[in-house]
Amino acid sequence: MILLPAIDILDGKCVRLRQGDYDLQSVYHEDPVVMAKQWKEKGAKALHIVDLNGAKEGSLKNLPVIESIIEETGLPIQIGGGIRNMKTVKLLLSRGVQRVILGTAALEDPDFLDEALHAFGEKIAVSIDTNKGFVALQGWLKISEVRGLDFAEILERKGLKTLIYTDILKDGMLQGPNFSMYRELKSNTGLNIIASGGVSTPEDVKKLREMDLYGAIVGRALYEDPEPFYPFF
Repeated sequence: MILLPAIDILDGKCVRLRQGDYDLQSVYHEDPVVMAKQWKEKGAKALHIVDLNGAKEGSLKNLPVIESIIEETGLPIQIGGGIRNMKTVKLLLSRGVQRVILGTAALEDPDFLDEALHAFGEKIAVSIDTNKGFVALQGWLKISEVRGLDFAEILERKGLKTLIYTDILKDGMLQGPNFSMYRELKSNTGLNIIASGGVSTPEDVKKLREMDLYGAIVGRALYEDPEPFYPFF
């Protein structure tokens, strides 16, 4: 299982939100590139980046910072936030992004999803972010009527290989991830599942690894007390 440090970019800064609330943010560094280089120095093998401005506004907003992270670290990068069309997908992949993550667009624009999967296959991931089990959209500001598990099964039938699943109510709360949901996803799909939201301790990471998940994203806990996580890199 791969452990991915989360680098959430808002207005050019490295921040963390609590439960996806843009009004509940902590700025961890003025320069996300510096943070990315720090995680590489500590042994990280890949990074998870979210353009929070993009997620909220519907178009990529922090591309220069993302390009600098790729150039300065050389690490595999997966990125989401505001990716709503093929032009953006192609742009990011051309700039060295390893995997592009579709969120809102995967649900609201199925034709775009199909086109992206057909064109780029495993370079496309989908992030299912749920609130009480239902898929959230537009930077978590809107809740749909679609259940996360149902959507995961639809995505697998469409040919998706990698799924990032976040329980919003766990995100940034340091209370542990939604283990039961990950068990359900493992039981009902053959997707490569990356856990996100609430991964707070080395014990959480060990438990997710024992569940044979593909990966786990660590955010606030890593920024506030990083050393216990270094052995997992």
